[in-house]
Amino acid sequence: MSCSTTIIDRPSAKDSAVAGRRPDWLRVKLPSGQRFKEVNDVIREHSLNTVCAEARCPNMGECWGAGTATFMILGDVCTRSCGFCAIKTGRPVQGLDWDEPNRVAKAAKLMNLKHVVITSVNRDERKDGGAPIFAECIHRLREEIPGVTIEVLIPDFRGVWDALDIVIDAKPEVLNHNLETVPRLYKQVRPQARYDRSMELLKICKDRGLRTKTGIMVGLGETPAEVFEVMDDLADTGVHVFTIGQYMQPTKMHLDVQEWVHPDMFASYKEIGENKGIEHVESGPLVRSSYHAERHL
Repeated sequence: MSCSTTIIDRPSAKDSAVAGRRPDWLRVKLPSGQRFKEVNDVIREHSLNTVCAEARCPNMGECWGAGTATFMILGDVCTRSCGFCAIKTGRPVQGLDWDEPNRVAKAAKLMNLKHVVITSVNRDERKDGGAPIFAECIHRLREEIPGVTIEVLIPDFRGVWDALDIVIDAKPEVLNHNLETVPRLYKQVRPQARYDRSMELLKICKDRGLRTKTGIMVGLGETPAEVFEVMDDLADTGVHVFTIGQYMQPTKMHLDVQEWVHPDMFASYKEIGENKGIEHVESGPLVRSSYHAERHL
């Protein structure tokens, strides 16, 4: 599914520039406040990880200050080496932690959450990819918090769809799997992943009746035309929600930022994506896949 594509004039190189210093529109406040401290204390008390902290999310102060957080399960060591991600890589030495779903549910209840987002590292050393822990988290959350809604941000499980079925059968309200970038950049950005496999995962989940969601980062060297092609693929697949945010280099060991994309371009991406048939496009410099996730229901 596609449509004619028109965009507002791209910002000048001065405004949308390759630069070592972040532009003003990407400046955020440092985390602080009583609510932030309360969330941090609950997470520490229950020995949990959050993608907010592990991935150095720029919205952590805002989200934690509002009492929300994205739980990261299956440990804090990822078996993949994506060029954009600050999470530790290696081979996990521990098996699955079957008490983790219980701790997630109790922490979410203490935080008074009504919508919970759960993501994970990749556990490619396991055939099931850790899918049973995702499912158990969903079950325990519903037992602990009646009426809770749940979004899971899952890995691709290496294309082992039996593992994916375990998550689908638990029926989360939103099934999120990020494409992260355009197909041409996969070797640099997601070397152990495949664009076609991720698209197939989203199609399977959509066909099984789940509300589906995905996201990419821009500023890695993609062109607007390549972003539009991704939008066409998502519209054809019927994906409901698409998030677009600015890539920000977490350390000097990671991929360089190629461009600081101007907010006007993000506004254009939102308009074009929704005109192409994607139900909701969340697009902005500070947008991340879990940012304002409760709005995506």
